[in-house]
Amino acid sequence: MKKKAFTTLLSLALMGGLVLGGCSSSGKSEDSSKSNSDKTVVKMMHLWPEGSAKAQYTIVDDIIKTYEKEHPDIDIQTEILANEQYKEKIKVLSASNELPDIGITWAAGYMKPFVEGNMFTPLDDIAQEDKFVAGTLDAFSVDEKPYALPLELNIAPVYYNKEIFKKYDLEVPKTYDEFLKVVKTLADKGVTPITLGNKDRWTGSMWYMYLADRIGGPETLNKAINRTGSFEDPALVKAAEEISKLVDMDAFVKGFNGLSNDEAKGYFMNEQAAMYIMGTWELPNYTTSPDVDQKFKDKVGYFKFPTYEGGKGNIDSFVGGPGVALFVSEQSKVKDEAKEFVSYLVEEWGKRSVVEAGVIPATTVDTTGSDLAQMYIDILNDLGKATNITLYADVQMSAGVADVHLNQIQALFGGQSSPKEFTKKQEEALASEK
Repeated sequence: MKKKAFTTLLSLALMGGLVLGGCSSSGKSEDSSKSNSDKTVVKMMHLWPEGSAKAQYTIVDDIIKTYEKEHPDIDIQTEILANEQYKEKIKVLSASNELPDIGITWAAGYMKPFVEGNMFTPLDDIAQEDKFVAGTLDAFSVDEKPYALPLELNIAPVYYNKEIFKKYDLEVPKTYDEFLKVVKTLADKGVTPITLGNKDRWTGSMWYMYLADRIGGPETLNKAINRTGSFEDPALVKAAEEISKLVDMDAFVKGFNGLSNDEAKGYFMNEQAAMYIMGTWELPNYTTSPDVDQKFKDKVGYFKFPTYEGGKGNIDSFVGGPGVALFVSEQSKVKDEAKEFVSYLVEEWGKRSVVEAGVIPATTVDTTGSDLAQMYIDILNDLGKATNITLYADVQMSAGVADVHLNQIQALFGGQSSPKEFTKKQEEALASEK
């Protein structure tokens, strides 16, 4: 498996409908791997209760029923808990070495202790890399072996207001120089070029990550974090300089460091800002949400973050992150049956999740003949051609170093840290852990 820059911000991976709610269970709880009817029991825990995540619940429930019809010797028994309850119970079960045969996990830092504790079994024998968006399996891999198969994926395109662009004779930028001209034109006309809620900090990190990718290539930031490189790499300093330049150009909404992401989003939704970088969980607002006026939806488009002249990155590399993935317990007594069902569920989820739940899957999707909003089709086609997904930087890092990174992002945007101070403080924080 090719190694790609792929780390994640777990807080984002929990978005997109995984809200706190009640818990439910199938009510079947035999301890042995055989039920009373001599069927092989496969126990599964997931986190989509019918009351709070009906679309996801329905998809999984239908997949289970279909699978059981096709495999009459298999009995899939589910326990369903809301997000936070799920995480708490998995902690308890792992401590007593009683994980379900199949469960849900998140990537990177969340998954690593389970792998190191020999609790998740490798899934390299069922993982078909060519069926997944480039790099997604890496988020759930240790020593290049996948220990879970991802279900969801979000990327962060640049959304823009087509009517504002048309009013000022602007074209979608393909190069960073063209992008800067768009920013300057809008700022000169008194229009807010970009809305940004950098009180939340991870929002500004996405802008920095894109510039780091386009200037230094997808591995530069990753190497700085995993200590095979340095955060004082010239490309990472240059990316910080470009952020400072954008701030000086009045590219961002006034008071951006004091605005939450939700507050900043309002500027885009109310057509007071021309551009907005955010994850594809926002797509329903621009396509299918009944709460958003169709006239506004028709004005929204998106483009890929532009290429940087002389840079090593390319336009088909995205900043983004996976959502949840399916693991199989290393201690499972029905490991083969569990793996077979996981493989089946991932494939069927990929076919149904966009249309039925508005969720972009981690597997590539054939959009031919799909009854989807055009923006979904375009995003899915772009994902199918993606050369890399660079996951959010802060969870590659330990909690302490991540806090330094996010604080420095805010300081860089606010002018309290120079580009060199910005990179130096992060390098010092990373180096202090080794």
